[in-house]
Amino acid sequence: MCFTTKLTENNNQKRVYVVPTNFFPEFCTSKIKKMTRVLSFLFIGALLFACGTSKNKKEEAQVEKVLVGTPLWDELETEVIAEPTEYRATETVYTDLIHTKLEVNFNWDESQMNGKATITAKPHFYPSDSIVLDAKGMEILKVQMAGKDLTYIYAEDFLRIKLGKTYTRTDKYTIVIDYIAKPDERTTGGSDAITSDKGLFFINPKSEESNKMPQIWTQGETESSSVWFPTIDAPNVKTSQEIFMTVKDKYTTLSNGKMISSKKNADGTRTDHWKQDLPHAPYLFMMGVGEFVVIKDSYTRPDGSKMDVNYYVEKEWESSAKAIFGETPEMISHFSKLLKVEYPWDKYHQIVVRDYVSGAMENTGAVIFGDYTYKTERELLDDNDQSTIAHELFHHWFGDLVTAESWSNLTLNESFANYSQYLWDEYKYGRDEADYQAVKEEDGYMQSSQMGGYHELAWFHYSDKEKMFDGHSYNKGGRILHMLRNYLGDDAFFTALSKYLNDNKFKAAEYHQLRLAFEEVSGEDLNWFFKQWYESKGHPILEVTQTKDEVNLTVTVNVVQSQDSERFAVFKLPVDIAVHDSNGKRVHRVWVDELEENFELPYNGTLRAVVFDEEKMLLGKITEGKPQSQYVYQFYNSDRYETRLQSLENGVEYGNASSDQMILDGLNDSFWHIRVKAIQMSAKMSSDKQMISEKIIKNLMFSDPKSQVRVAAAAFLSKNAKGDDMAELLQSVIDKDQSYLVIGTALKQLSNLDPDLALVSAKKLENENSSEILASVAQVYSVSGTEDNATFFRDLLMNRQLGIYDQLASMNAYTLFNARMSEDQISESLKVYRHLNRKGGYYTKMFTSQSVEYLVETLNQRKEDLEGQKAAEEDPLVLAEMQARISRINIVMADFSSFFTEK
Repeated sequence: MCFTTKLTENNNQKRVYVVPTNFFPEFCTSKIKKMTRVLSFLFIGALLFACGTSKNKKEEAQVEKVLVGTPLWDELETEVIAEPTEYRATETVYTDLIHTKLEVNFNWDESQMNGKATITAKPHFYPSDSIVLDAKGMEILKVQMAGKDLTYIYAEDFLRIKLGKTYTRTDKYTIVIDYIAKPDERTTGGSDAITSDKGLFFINPKSEESNKMPQIWTQGETESSSVWFPTIDAPNVKTSQEIFMTVKDKYTTLSNGKMISSKKNADGTRTDHWKQDLPHAPYLFMMGVGEFVVIKDSYTRPDGSKMDVNYYVEKEWESSAKAIFGETPEMISHFSKLLKVEYPWDKYHQIVVRDYVSGAMENTGAVIFGDYTYKTERELLDDNDQSTIAHELFHHWFGDLVTAESWSNLTLNESFANYSQYLWDEYKYGRDEADYQAVKEEDGYMQSSQMGGYHELAWFHYSDKEKMFDGHSYNKGGRILHMLRNYLGDDAFFTALSKYLNDNKFKAAEYHQLRLAFEEVSGEDLNWFFKQWYESKGHPILEVTQTKDEVNLTVTVNVVQSQDSERFAVFKLPVDIAVHDSNGKRVHRVWVDELEENFELPYNGTLRAVVFDEEKMLLGKITEGKPQSQYVYQFYNSDRYETRLQSLENGVEYGNASSDQMILDGLNDSFWHIRVKAIQMSAKMSSDKQMISEKIIKNLMFSDPKSQVRVAAAAFLSKNAKGDDMAELLQSVIDKDQSYLVIGTALKQLSNLDPDLALVSAKKLENENSSEILASVAQVYSVSGTEDNATFFRDLLMNRQLGIYDQLASMNAYTLFNARMSEDQISESLKVYRHLNRKGGYYTKMFTSQSVEYLVETLNQRKEDLEGQKAAEEDPLVLAEMQARISRINIVMADFSSFFTEK
C-alpha cells in the first residue's frame, strides 16, 4: 500500500492549515507529488481558511497560527501516544480457507454486485461444526452444502454457519453462499492512509460525468474485501482463488492470477474466468472493470519463458503507458536477482483507476494505482512514479508471498516495500539519488512522529489498525533495514532475506522470524538490534564534538546521546568514523552504547577531517561540531551526498573565500540536488562573487539537464538577479523549456514581476494537456485575472481531469479569484462549488466548505463596508446604488447558505 497523509492535523489544540514544504511524510515515495509547488497553492488556501470559522474533521479548534516554511516541529511539543491496555494479538485461526471461487455480475444502476461464493475449507486443528465469515453490509440469500440449505445467522457483519456435522482437521468441506454486495448502503469509514473502507467502488456507474469513464474496482486492505465476498478477512489467512466476472462485452476485466477463459454470452455480456492457483491473503483479492485498453509487455524469466506484464489504462493514455510503467520488467529482473528468489506469481499487471482512495495497492499480480500516475512523456521529464511502482512490486515478495500475520507486524510488509525504493534508485539512478530520497524518507518519519507521537515498530497496542499505516511502518522501517544491511554487509543481508522468504513463503510471519533468519545467516545474536529498533520507540539524538591532541597525534571524538533517557532507550550503535589525514582515509568501527563516550583515534601528519557515521547510515538526529576547514575538505573528498550537503550547509555559514568557492563549485556538482542547494545559498556569497554565480545560474536556468535545477535557478534569479530584464528571461523560459515544472515556476515568478505579461503567457497555456500547468495558470488568474477568466475556471473545475492536488490548488485559486470579483460572479461560482463538493477529489471535498465560508465572509465584509459608507453619504442616487448592492449581497449570501443545508 502506498499513500500520503491528510492535509490537516491537530496538535496541541492548534489548527494548522498550511504546513512547511517538507511536510507530507511521503510514505511510499517523494516522487508521487510535487509538494513544494502544491504547498504554494495551499498557502492561498490558508489565507482563505484562516478566518476561524471552519471545522476540522477530527475536532474543533481555534485557529491560532498559520505557518509556512517554518520549523513547526520544533515549536510544538511532541505528542506521546498513550498506549491502550488492550494487546492487539494475531487473530486466532479456527478455520483454514483452502479455495475461494466467486461468480459475480454487476447492477450498475444500484451500485450493487450479485455474487455466489463457493468456499472450500477445513478446521485448522480442533474439530468444529461451524464456520464464521466476515461479510460486511450484504444481503445473504442462501447458504448451502451439496445442494442442501444450511442454518446460519447473519448479524453485525458476521455470517455464522452451522455445517450440519463436526469436521476434523483432515476433513474438507465446501459451502456455497448466494448474496448481494451493497457497498453504498453500509456506513463506511476511512483513515489517513485509505480514505474509504467501502471495499467495492462503482465510479460514475450511470455515466453522469462526461469526463470520467465508468468503472468498478476494489480495495481490500485492511479488511474490506469482505464487503464484496464472504471470507475470513484477516492477514494471516491464505487461500487460492478464482473468479468468474460477467460484464457487458465492451468492458475489460482484471483480477488476480491468469485469465483462463473469456466466453461471450447470448445476452451481449461476456464472462471472464480468472484463476489464482497460489494461496494469498483475502485483502489482496482484486477486481477491475471498465473500458480499459491493455498495453502488453513481458518479463523473461531465467529459464527463457515469458511472463505477461500488462498495463491497463484509459484509451487517451494508451501512448503513454509504456513511458509510465515501462521499467517494470527490469524491476522484476533486478529484485528477483537481488533477493535470490524468482518473482513467484504468474503475471504482473498494473491498472490506473479514477477516484482511488489511496496511492496504490499491491493486489497479487494486479496492482491498482490512482490517476496521479497518468503523465504524458513531457510531464515525465519532471517526475515519475518509479519508486511507487517499485514499492508495489516488492510487496509481491514482502506482503504477498510472505504476509505479516497481524497488522501489528505491518513492518514486515511496508518497511520492505519502502526500502525497495532505495534499492531501485540505487540500481537505476545511482547512490546519490537513493541517499537523497532516503533523507526525505527519514524527514518524513521525524515529522510524522512529532505530529502523531512515537511508538514501537512492531506495535501491539495501537488504538486502530489503520494507525499502523504511518511514518514508522514505512519510513522508519525502511531506514532500519538500511542500517541492518550496512552492519551485516550486502551478502549476509540479502542471503538472510532469501532465507526468510523461502522459509515462510505462502505463509504469514511475525518479525521474530525475520530476526531468526538474519541470526542463522550471520551467526550473531541480533536481539540487541531488534529490541531497540523493533520493540522500542524513538531514535538517538547525538551530539558529536572532537578535540585534537597535536602532541600525541590523536583526535578524541565525544558522543553524547541526548534523547530523553526516561522515555527512550539508550541506543547501541555500531558507527564508522572516518579520519582523513596526510596518509588518506582510515575508517574506525566504534560502538556507541552509553549516554556519553569518548573515542580516541590516531592520525598522521595533518588532520584533514573527521566524519562521524561515514556511510550516513544512522537513523537519528546528529549534530557535529567541527571547524570550517573540515567541512571544506569533506565537501571535496566525499562521495556521499549527505556529507557534501552537510558541508555545504554548515561550511558556508562562515562567509569567507572558502565558503564562496564551495558554493561556486557546488553549482557544478555532479548531483542535481547539490546544485540546487548551491543556487539557493548563492545569496550568501560576497558581492564580487555573486556576479560570477549569477552568470553560472543563468546558464543553468536554460541548460541544466535536471528540471529541478532550472526551477531553482529561475526562482533565485527572479529575486536576486541584478541588471537583467528578468521578465524577458522568464518569458523566454516559458516559451522554450519543455518542462512543465519549470514553466509553472517561471509563470509564477513572472506574475510577481510583470502581471500583464504573465496574463498573456497564461492565456497561451490554457489548453495544455497538463494538470500541473493548468493549476499554475489558475494561480496567475487568481491574483491578476479579470471576470473574463471565469469561463476558464468553470471549465477547469467542472470538465477537466485534474490531479487530486492540482484540483485542490485550482479550487483555492478560484476562491481567491472570486473574492476579487463582482457579486454576480460570486453568485455564478456557487454551481462550481456544488459540483466540487459532489464530484471533487478527497482533498478538494475536505476544503470546499471552507472556500464557500470564505466567500460568505468576503460578502459580509463588503456589506459592512457599504453600511459604513452609507452613514456618511448624502447623495440620494449614490445611496440608492449602495442599497441596491447591499440587497444583491444579501441575496447571494442567502444562496450560499443553501450550500450547507444541501450537504
